[in-house]
Amino acid sequence: MKIDDVRKTAFAMPDSTGFGDYTESGQVIPVVFEAQRGGYVHAMYLNDDAPIAGGRELWGFPKKLASPTLGVEKDTLLGTLDYGPVRVATATMGYKHRALDPGSVREALMAPSFVLKIIPRVDGTPRICELVRYYLEDVVVKGAWTGPAALELAHHALAPVAQLPVLEVISGTHIVSDLTLGLGAIAFDYLVKPKETAL
Repeated sequence: MKIDDVRKTAFAMPDSTGFGDYTESGQVIPVVFEAQRGGYVHAMYLNDDAPIAGGRELWGFPKKLASPTLGVEKDTLLGTLDYGPVRVATATMGYKHRALDPGSVREALMAPSFVLKIIPRVDGTPRICELVRYYLEDVVVKGAWTGPAALELAHHALAPVAQLPVLEVISGTHIVSDLTLGLGAIAFDYLVKPKETAL
């Protein structure tokens, strides 16, 4: 898997089936796996226990409880991430600064995402260790914008978002869409030994 750069993301989920209204923030790394471009989900922080449990148990998402927010402050789209009382991330972007082509945005959202699903045995050894590939489905882009953006990260021992440093903010994107999180498939099983080739 080849790593290109790191993306910080924030999602407001105001009407999530089965989970209701919650917000999440995370780090996604653009990667190439078997010649297929996608995003590797490195870290996720949510403010709701139910999607944390469901996402970790089914897909293997690296979800932790925290306090992300995403909202509009006059002419600015503002995202924050607090871990306990500590502010670990602040992102700002010009609100609806310049419209993007919905078709291109939808195509980007349809790219695969990857996550490591690791579940140990009771003795700590791995029982499940899989690279999971999943897709977003039923994607309807209702609006998409780009504009000037800035990101500030702070170090925290248990929310290490600043360990992947941002050298330059290349762009910011604000997307409003409907979508379905599809079920995943095993892209690679690290515990299955490869078959030996007879000589």
